[in-house]
Amino acid sequence: MMENKVPAAMITAPGSGQGKSMVTAALARLHRNAGRNVRVFKHGPDYLDPMVLEVASGNPVYQLHPWMTGEDECRWRLAEAAQSADLILVEGSMGLFDGSPSSGDLAKLAGIPALPVIDAKGMAQTFGAVALGLASFDSELPVHQVIANKIGSPYHGELLRESLPEGISLLGAIPRNDAMNIPDRHLGLVQAAEMDDLSDRLDKAAEVLMSAGMDVLPKPVSFHFEAPSRPELLLAGLRIVVARDAAFSFIYRANLDLLTAMGAELVYFSPLTDSEVPMADALWLPGGYPE
Repeated sequence: MMENKVPAAMITAPGSGQGKSMVTAALARLHRNAGRNVRVFKHGPDYLDPMVLEVASGNPVYQLHPWMTGEDECRWRLAEAAQSADLILVEGSMGLFDGSPSSGDLAKLAGIPALPVIDAKGMAQTFGAVALGLASFDSELPVHQVIANKIGSPYHGELLRESLPEGISLLGAIPRNDAMNIPDRHLGLVQAAEMDDLSDRLDKAAEVLMSAGMDVLPKPVSFHFEAPSRPELLLAGLRIVVARDAAFSFIYRANLDLLTAMGAELVYFSPLTDSEVPMADALWLPGGYPE
């Protein structure tokens, strides 16, 4: 039985476009730069955010989704990470209660409090109403703190802080800053490997969060679960060639891990730059941007 107590939070939002992806990445980099071992997970199907989160945290990022990967897998992944992590962050998808199972469902399953990022641009006292709604919509899901994003001034941040109901505090008010933006494109974020300055961008974003007082660790959460049994070595002695470059990059790390655990030898090549496909028993062409 794996069991550890580690500070953890589900970074979520009222909806998409609130800035939670960059806040999660910047938080991971902030605590990593402070010397902490940070593990980040992503709720639901997503190839792009994990690429950025891996650069931010310096650790592998896995998907957690009770339907896609199973409840046991979610509990085990978190418990395994808690063996060595100083901080665990889970980035939600869409809004806190959107989808089934939602980010909120995962947070309840894992016993992790939700930490909503709320875009406060053009908002004052209504900020408190939004926070109250998120905190009270599901009585089984704890929301102790919120993050205000894209504030216009320190005074704006104080208005937001004063609007919060009893029992909910403001972790930080993030000012509008170009450092908190990552380029996107028609299908999502620009891939991490396509941004030569991504690490510098993350360091600058971490500094923005530091200045907003967001270097405080969330409350510890207990993680415990039995490790799964090892899979049968059904692929022992087999060689699988995996295409991997800018055009073939949408790969879930857990799938590669499973193939290896089943005994396969994985070999990577680039259809864009290599002239030949290596000899193998199987060829995997994963997804990617078509351009």
